[in-house]
Amino acid sequence: MSGAYRRTTPADGPGTTFTTVDTAAALAFIGDNHRAVLATTRDDGGPQLSLVAAGTDGEHVVVSTRETAVKTRNLRKRPRAALLVFSDGFYGPWVQVEGPVTVVSLPEAMDGLVAYYRQVAGEHPDWDDYRRAMRDEQRVLLRLTVERAGPDRAG
Repeated sequence: MSGAYRRTTPADGPGTTFTTVDTAAALAFIGDNHRAVLATTRDDGGPQLSLVAAGTDGEHVVVSTRETAVKTRNLRKRPRAALLVFSDGFYGPWVQVEGPVTVVSLPEAMDGLVAYYRQVAGEHPDWDDYRRAMRDEQRVLLRLTVERAGPDRAG
């Protein structure tokens, strides 16, 4: 993974040895690598993990999901998440990002859902059909603002 890194120092706290990643470098990595695990917080305080495909809109990490999904309910109650994004090689490069999440519902989400699909999967053969499916599935777009990124390698 290319980008700006900062190695933490003892002043960062005892036992701190991870490398932080520049937000722009993290977003660039996510723009090219879409396999991810999203972590939200359940009502009991425990983690709820979901396999997702992630992309970016240039400023945020974006994920498509359903209005009725547990992750959406969790994020409406507690609008923060962590996302681990990894390459197709799985044991290759990876990055973790964390921050507040905004849930964008339809109809406002439609243009973002189209852009998300183009980035993650390419051109759709029938955009009218895609838009109809997004409405039928009650899709929403999750927008995560990256407040912290890293580490991007095993320690």
